[in-house]
This record gives sequence, structure tokens and C-alpha cells, in this order.
Amino acid sequence: MPAGAPRTTPAPPATPDPDPAPAAVAQPDAKAQRIAAGYLKRILTARVYDVARETALEPARTLSRRIGNHVLLKREDQQPVFSFKLRGAYNKMAHLDPEALARGVICASAGNHAQGVALSAKKLGCRAVIVMPVTTPKLKVDAVHALGGEIVLHGDSYSDAHAHALELQQAQGLSFVHPFDDPDVIAGQGTVAMEILRQHQGPIDAVFVAIGGGGLVSGVAAYIKALRPEVRVIGVQTTDSDAMLQSVRRGRRVQLADVGLFSDGTAVKLVGEETFRVTRALVDDFVVVDTDAVCAAIKDVFQDTRSILEPAGALGVAAIKQYVETHKLKGRTLVAITCGANMNFDRLRFVAERAEFGEQREALFAVTIPEERGSFRRFCELIGPRSVTEFNYRISDQQLAHVFVGLTIVRRDEAGRIARHFTKHGFANVDLTDDELAKEHVRHMVGGRSELARDERLFRFEFPERPGALMRFLAAMPPGWNISLFHYRNQGADYGRILVGIQVPRGDEADFGDFLRTLAYPCVEETHNPVYDLFLR
Repeated sequence: MPAGAPRTTPAPPATPDPDPAPAAVAQPDAKAQRIAAGYLKRILTARVYDVARETALEPARTLSRRIGNHVLLKREDQQPVFSFKLRGAYNKMAHLDPEALARGVICASAGNHAQGVALSAKKLGCRAVIVMPVTTPKLKVDAVHALGGEIVLHGDSYSDAHAHALELQQAQGLSFVHPFDDPDVIAGQGTVAMEILRQHQGPIDAVFVAIGGGGLVSGVAAYIKALRPEVRVIGVQTTDSDAMLQSVRRGRRVQLADVGLFSDGTAVKLVGEETFRVTRALVDDFVVVDTDAVCAAIKDVFQDTRSILEPAGALGVAAIKQYVETHKLKGRTLVAITCGANMNFDRLRFVAERAEFGEQREALFAVTIPEERGSFRRFCELIGPRSVTEFNYRISDQQLAHVFVGLTIVRRDEAGRIARHFTKHGFANVDLTDDELAKEHVRHMVGGRSELARDERLFRFEFPERPGALMRFLAAMPPGWNISLFHYRNQGADYGRILVGIQVPRGDEADFGDFLRTLAYPCVEETHNPVYDLFLR
């Protein structure tokens, strides 16, 4: 999202500015100054370096040349637990009184915070109970176990684990270490900004910070606005996990019904009370990025560093690219905090596949050509020397053929020109470059028509990746309905994306609506999507 006026009072994110560059940052108002000053001493005296290291601030040379700006990467992915979370967890625990520390600590987490608490407890010689959802990947469970944490697996979600952790806290007299909504945690995360300003004392135009619950951005914004208020602090969220953005817009904390899980490190439904207060007062603007942009950013960082970030760790880089393009910036100094690298290996194939879209280097089309001799060759001649990334075809009709085509492009607007070029030469087409159904499923299923699929309705579902999820779906469905299509690919995430065709007899629509509501899996109906008509119906 483009920059607007500095946020010194509650206000929604700005609308696009006609100027080619962001507006100058004004001094924070008195309330914002008090908040920043209140955190400055906490950050300067934070105890983090018993376990954390001062990470490098490195130039991303290849990316900088490509976008015409000086991009610096604050390498928090190089921490011992591959995430900044260690800073806040240790600072909180180091400030506990000796009796509380002796009783032990507890937290709820499915990832980076859990590892930070476990390592901090090992250093401080105290007990650490880590409550994790039963759906937590084994990689993360093993990492916490290796650090000496006592793991309790409970519930299907973070919310379930959090509620159980609070019960154990009360029963066993443990101290709860919150992942973000605690002043000591925020101060520990703020040491990231302290290092940035010490490592680069020249001009900095903006620092881009991923936001989940808001601990990192609160600490970073507090330190920067206390010492160098001219530096913009830009919060970054994903399109499907933007609780902080919505909260700032409405002037109150907003709880999301669902969050996207690709960037699991920032998948927070409700931000903290304290982090909302600080972010609302001190963060200048927000940028929202999509999954494809994040995948492209992971590739960008790999090309410059040979390191692989987790999705949350790449949000800042994705935002810089979007921000630069929106404002036509040149020659600016921009910092992205690469805040984590706990990436599941199985997720890499999804990242590699979608990075091409995020880089705007691949366009997808459904093209209709006459089923006659010479038409296929004529269509290929229209493509010319451009590289074909995908080409799917199956004969299904005596008159017309529908072809699924992927082509390399340099800029996103090329897709429109190509589509018009096809139309001009008599080939009807649909641009599928931004169509999720096409990118996730249909590209792997072209040619799946069936005369037997009468009364079929098509849905995209998100299922929890755990045993029994599919059986719950099947058990809830009346026996008179038939599954006529099913497509699933494991992407290494906590949730699987599944495409299902269900034959619902006429007259059962009301019962079917009740079935979907009872099931309570997030879903999108795609029955009227033109891609379905072209390739599957």
C-alpha cells in the first residue's frame, strides 16, 4: 500500500498519493513521543546478548541493482534459533524475579517463539513448558525438544494450545511468556532497531517490518522514532492475515475469523493490546503483500545470500519491491528485517512454483482454438519466440479445443497485450494469471471433463493437515451425494488446499448449505468460475 501522511493520530492507511515519492515524515506528536521515550530506556537496557547475537546488516546487491535502490537486509534469520523471537523471550525471562524463574516458565507456540523460550530457559537454568498444537510439524517439535523444552501437545490450533497453557500456568505456578504482548518482549525485539541505527549511521529512508502480533514492529518503531523520527517505519502484512492493519483502520483491535497460514509466523487473528497502542501511534504506514510476492522475495534473498527464508521472514523484501514500484523510487536506502528462516523443506516446491508469478515472469491463459487442421500451428506461430512454461491440451470436442498455456513475461502488463494479440487473430482467451483456481489446481487437471458429472458443484476447501480431517468431511456428507472430483497437493503447510466436486441432487440445496455450515472448513465455491467451464465441466 502506498505511503500517506505520518500516523501520529489514529487514522486509516492513506489512499494512493499522486506524488511519485512518499510524503516527508513529520515529528511524532506528544503522545507518540511519550510512548517512544518510554520504551527507549527499556530497549537500551534490554538483556538479550547472553543468547542472541548482533546480526549482520547486509546489502542485497542483486536486488538493489534490479530495482534501482539500496536495499539492506537485517539478518535476524542468522540467530541461533533462526529467528528474532529469541531476543524478546530472553529479555522477559531475564527480568523475572529469582523465585518466579525458579518455578519455571510456560508459553504457547507452534514455532519460533517456542524455540526462543526453550533456548532462554536452557541458558537461565530454569524449567520451560512449551504447549504446542498437535498439528505442529515434527521439525519444530524436535527443535524445541533438542533445546530442553518440556513439550505438551494439545489441541488443533494455537488458540487451543494457548488456553491450555493458561490452565497449566495457574495449576503449576509458572510464569507465562507471551509471544508479543508484553513490554519486556517488545523491548527485547527493539534491540534489532538499535543495531540497525548503529550499523548504518547514514540516511535511511524506511525500515520494513513484518507484523504478526506486533511485538517486533512495536519495538523497532519505538526505538527509531525516539532517536531518528525522520526514518519511516513501514509495517508489512499478508492479504489474508492483516489484523493489525484492520485494527488501525477501525481504531480498535479487530479479531479476524480466519487467517492465511502460508506465512505462519505472522498468522495472528488478534493483535496485542500493547502492540496495538504502540503501532497505532508510531508506525507510519502499511504495505500488504500476497503469497506470490512473498515467494518471489524468498527467491530474491536466496539469490543474494544463498539463504532460504521462511515466508514471514521475506515479507519486508516483498514490501520493498511493491513500495518502490508504487512510488517510482530511485536511489533510496531501504531496510528489510529478514526475521526468520524456519522453513519446512516440503514447502519449497510451492515457493518455487509461485515465485514466477510473484516476479511477474509467467502468465497463464486459457485459449480456445478451432479443432481443425492447421489451427494449432497457427496459434504456436502467434506465440513466436516467447518461452512456453506450460502447455496442456486434450481433445474433447469435435468443434473447439481449449488449451492451457503458460508463457514467460517480463512485466505483468505484458499479459494483457498478449491476450489482446490472441483475440486480434481470432483466438478467444481468458487471462488466468491471477486466478487461484487455475494456479493451484486446474493447471494440473486439464482434460478432466466427464459426461457423468451431472449436478456437480465445485468447491475449494482448506483442510487441517492432520489424520482424520478427510474422514470428518466424508462422514458428515449424506450418502446420497457423490464426490465426482477430488484434487489435493501437499504443499508442506499446516493446511492443505483441496478441490472437490460434489454431485448435489436438485432439491437438496438447503441441506447442502447446512452441511457446509456444520463442516466449518473454509471454502470457496468455484462452480461459476469460467476456468471450470473451459476445462472440467
